[in-house]
Amino acid sequence: MTTRRIGASTVTRVEERAGPGFAPEMLLPDWDQAVLQEHPWLVPNYYDLASGKMMSSIHSWVIRTRHHTILVDTCVGNHKPRPAWERFNMLDTPYMARLAAAGVRPEEVDYVMCTHLHVDHVGWNTTLRDGRWVPTFPNAKYVFSEVERNYWDPSLNKDLPESNAGIFEDSVAPVIESGQAQIVGMTDRLGDNLLIEPAPGHSPGHVIFRLMDGGDEGVFIGDVMHHPIQVYRPEWSSRFCTDPRQAEESRRRILEHCADCDARVFPAHFGAPHIGRVRRKGAGYRFDFDHGEQS
Repeated sequence: MTTRRIGASTVTRVEERAGPGFAPEMLLPDWDQAVLQEHPWLVPNYYDLASGKMMSSIHSWVIRTRHHTILVDTCVGNHKPRPAWERFNMLDTPYMARLAAAGVRPEEVDYVMCTHLHVDHVGWNTTLRDGRWVPTFPNAKYVFSEVERNYWDPSLNKDLPESNAGIFEDSVAPVIESGQAQIVGMTDRLGDNLLIEPAPGHSPGHVIFRLMDGGDEGVFIGDVMHHPIQVYRPEWSSRFCTDPRQAEESRRRILEHCADCDARVFPAHFGAPHIGRVRRKGAGYRFDFDHGEQS
């Protein structure tokens, strides 16, 4: 279990699942196999030679500040019907046991922060109880950007595919109906040290979270980058981006910020080591993986 400090705050990774995910050309349409020779460090932690697939992790980040316990992104969830995504369909993982092992009980979570509302970022928002989807974290406020919430609401977006409508209906709508949703602008602030900033492109209302404490900064980037190769190839957007060019613009801006501010980067899907810092390399960037202490 990976834990890091940002000032007086701690950040702990809680894994749902990890291993070979998408074929690289499926995830990144511009993929060039030559990068494996250019970047041999990709094997084995970030590219699995046996399967020819990218290594991927699906996890949440638990932030503990002086005042709050905050959960960033909630993975896929158990027992969610996802026939359009075979690797996400009807999972049964020990995620909640891992959350407990990190010292977090559901009732202790003050905020659930969703960078965006895709299938692998909202699943544990809700739990199936007595045949109904109910909020997993009964005392939490669930924070969504207004642009994102409106885009994925099938009552507001009539062009939304049925599979995406189902995600909203079982993992977002119950939170809204319970009165636990906190809908924010693309730029907002939670308390004194957690900033919400826009990072659209992967999805229309995608946001990042910047945790600042004691002169340190951690940036929770969601799907601004799915894979560390995008640090070196920021022009490579994923197949799942709503607007690939806008996604690239957001990625370049965040890479520049993280390099200039020496911010620690907390991605949603990088393999292990999952965390690192962006450094400038010529006209581009490189990624320094964080091999620090683990607990």
